[in-house]
Amino acid sequence: MRETLEREVKLRAGEAFELPELGGEAIEPRLFVSTYHDTTDHRLAQHGVTLRHRVENGKGLWQLKLPRGIARLELENEGGPLAPPETMLALLPAYLRGRSLVPVARLRTRRTGVRAQGAEIVHDSVAVLDNQRVSRRFEELEVELLEGDEKALRRIEKALRGAGAGDGERRPKVFQALDLEYEREPVPPAKDASAGEVLRAQLALQYERLLAHDPGTRLGTDPEDLHQFRVATRRLRAFLRAGRELLDPDWTGLLREELRWLGGALGPVRDLDVLIEHLITEVETLGPDRGAGRKLLTLLERERRAARKKLTAALSSARYFDLLGSLERPEPVVAAGVTLEQIQAAEHRKLRKAVWALTDESPDSELHEVRIKAKRARYAAELAGDGPYVKAAKVLQDVLGEHQDAVVAAGRLRELVARAPESSVAAGRLLEREQQRSLERRAEWPRAWKKLARVA
Repeated sequence: MRETLEREVKLRAGEAFELPELGGEAIEPRLFVSTYHDTTDHRLAQHGVTLRHRVENGKGLWQLKLPRGIARLELENEGGPLAPPETMLALLPAYLRGRSLVPVARLRTRRTGVRAQGAEIVHDSVAVLDNQRVSRRFEELEVELLEGDEKALRRIEKALRGAGAGDGERRPKVFQALDLEYEREPVPPAKDASAGEVLRAQLALQYERLLAHDPGTRLGTDPEDLHQFRVATRRLRAFLRAGRELLDPDWTGLLREELRWLGGALGPVRDLDVLIEHLITEVETLGPDRGAGRKLLTLLERERRAARKKLTAALSSARYFDLLGSLERPEPVVAAGVTLEQIQAAEHRKLRKAVWALTDESPDSELHEVRIKAKRARYAAELAGDGPYVKAAKVLQDVLGEHQDAVVAAGRLRELVARAPESSVAAGRLLEREQQRSLERRAEWPRAWKKLARVA
């Protein structure tokens, strides 16, 4: 299955539009028919996912496009039109949850264009087909970045606008064909929204982000997907905890417990991702001990594969799908007496109390508890919209997070020596570095706390 990250700009063009001189070389004119598949209630489209079967020159190709920030991840697999490949279906359970896929739209596209300045610039003439009848037509320009940065994309966009192109449809083609709304993320609450409305909006946003990173977490090719999936899970737990006075306590308590279970499945894989990525760099600096260091990495990678199997099982369970259903239908706000500023202040007081209790001899576990409270305070500040506090809290959280990473790495290295005694020298050298990293972060975090205290 081929995998690419799609970064593009869409513009509007009339039938008489002509591409300006952009250099490069013309691409062969193309004609293809795309059949889009979705549930009858358009579950995929509602979340920015596109699944289609394209026929061109008698050859069939399945394409799956998944949201990934401002870009989209595109996966391709050759195959016939009867059913999507199992490799693609395996990425969609969180969206489908037992629902069947059916053809929902059929589009014929005539494409011309050029490859220039590190991008592919195409002019699509699209016909929406109802059997063999054309029910609608529209024109569209797409600029897809193949290499380079966003500046190149904007430079080409400026040239196209100068030639007469206008603001394009934000909606992908299938959305236009089906006349569906297209919102990448939930609409943010109004500035005068109540605490309950802000909380519900944030819960909806994190639910969408969790869904968006579910397929990538299953795919396992980019650790950032699992990281962002875990961040969304943690934010959901933190927001539910901070806003528990605003919501039904039974519903909130159950949901927090289920999110804790999900976090427990994500944690081992993510922790190993972080540890392995860090140690790969360190091992390569060991000189003659590199080979022994790589044996340690082999043991960790074996652990990660086992942890991923457990995670995949959790993401395929009825318990996980029930959790998604609960997040999709949040309980109404039951109280309105508490403000978001009061919630933030309460979390900061808990953090401050934990910080004041620390001494130079405090164990690593107590520093880790301070980090957890800093994270909770930061998320409460996000709810309250306190940008300076969020920024300062993140610095403190990051410093303490690196301290915890070093502590965990040191502990794991001690364990690995017992399993690979022939790598004891390499492990010892790595252990010294982690202990030094831990000491440096211990010395650094008080400065980060003082900066946070000043903006609180």
